[in-house]
Amino acid sequence: MYALEVKNLCKSFGKLKAVDNASFNVPEGSVFGLIGRNGAGKTTTIRMMMNIYMPDSGEVILRGSTVGQEFKNSVGYLPEERGLYKKMRVLETLLYFAELKGKAGKNLTKKAKEYLERFDLTDRINSKVEELSKGNQQKIQFIATILHDPEFVILDEPFSGLDPINTNLLREIILEKKNEGKIIIFSTHLMDFAEKMCDHIAMIDHGKIILNGSLSQLKSKYAQRNISLNYEGDISFLNNHQMVEKISDFGNTTGIKVKLPEHTQQLLKLLIDNNVTVKKFDANDISLQEIFVQLAGKEEDVMEVPYV
Repeated sequence: MYALEVKNLCKSFGKLKAVDNASFNVPEGSVFGLIGRNGAGKTTTIRMMMNIYMPDSGEVILRGSTVGQEFKNSVGYLPEERGLYKKMRVLETLLYFAELKGKAGKNLTKKAKEYLERFDLTDRINSKVEELSKGNQQKIQFIATILHDPEFVILDEPFSGLDPINTNLLREIILEKKNEGKIIIFSTHLMDFAEKMCDHIAMIDHGKIILNGSLSQLKSKYAQRNISLNYEGDISFLNNHQMVEKISDFGNTTGIKVKLPEHTQQLLKLLIDNNVTVKKFDANDISLQEIFVQLAGKEEDVMEVPYV
């Protein structure tokens, strides 16, 4: 069953078609990733899902009914452009945003302090928001997004400005929310993070959905005849080799697509015969990064985050 159904959304700003007939489904109890390069249409799509922008055409369905105020009341939304009141103090800010969602009381204050402790912000509880670093402001915004215990958590580029430790803490909390039965929707251009976190994805490029569905099924489909290789040595002899269809260098990993399924094991033997030290050889394996490059263009347009 789907919690949300996005059907044929279109949105233009003047001559720019920001979202072009976008459709995808968000299953119940899932972590769903809307992924694509910067400017692909992710934020516009999310804002239409939230009724912040009205679509030119199309609709968003919440469990069989058109999205309305009921959905907004059940959502914790972290926008790409952060919105905190700079003069307010940290704890006051968190309680204020929770109150806007109808939540208050001693238990909520206790919960807010627990989150501040997890994010190592206990000593800033009475600081003004403007006194915090951008990274700490981002953490406050994230806590405010989830403090009122929303059924849906929508995060637009949530990892911007966070160091590796706090990025991993966000990932931990997202998984906790999933285990509680919450529905997590986040947009990102960081393919490696999406690959490790998401159950389902929709990939958007130039306003169009170019890939959509279960991540495991999509990887299985695109991984055929693909090898993910880590090695030491020189593999230049593979250039223009009769078995090799394509070689893609992703830094730590090299993707090699062979022309026929039986070439997979022959390639491994060829590497060893040429004194290449094979550290990792995964047949029929492909990264989300490789899929995106294959579908949407040049490698330099896509970013990975190496520490997640």
